[in-house]
Amino acid sequence: METNLLQQLELVRLCKANDRKAQLTLYRQYCEGMFIVACRYLKDQDDAEDVLQEAFIKAFQKIEQYRGEVSFGAWLKRIVIHRCIDFLKAKKELFVELNENGVYLVDDGDWEVEHDISAEQVRQEIERLPVKYRLVLQLYLLEGYDHSEISEILGISETNCRTRLLRGKNKLKDQLKSITHGTRS
Repeated sequence: METNLLQQLELVRLCKANDRKAQLTLYRQYCEGMFIVACRYLKDQDDAEDVLQEAFIKAFQKIEQYRGEVSFGAWLKRIVIHRCIDFLKAKKELFVELNENGVYLVDDGDWEVEHDISAEQVRQEIERLPVKYRLVLQLYLLEGYDHSEISEILGISETNCRTRLLRGKNKLKDQLKSITHGTRS
């Protein structure tokens, strides 16, 4: 494991020196995983590929800013997520903000799903959520960001983030219940 980390740091050092071979090596190491991340946010695979390419270009342009405080993969993943969100904003898929700043809702920690629901069904139902809820759910549940990080990424208040998470979770639960009870239209 330590050897792998040293190799990673050496690749990053070479990339900082604009070594194209090292850039290609890092690209190959992370391309598939980052494509999966991009696909979580963008429904169209062509859009995900375009955004992924832009994210790698930006990462290599900004590689001097990488300090090794987190893994290179985590640093790159953050860039990919930001590029996806920028893409969605550019397509105006992020809707006009509701004034949710005056409401404070607490997470209840209840994320259990009925046993006969598959992970794929949950993923599909998350995709059906309105974008403003889907993004918060994905960043929180799948990427592991906290409310302050999500609010910074999306440019919303932490209160708004918590509200969207709770509302998104409730919509998701309702959608999953309709699957188990056969009430989906």
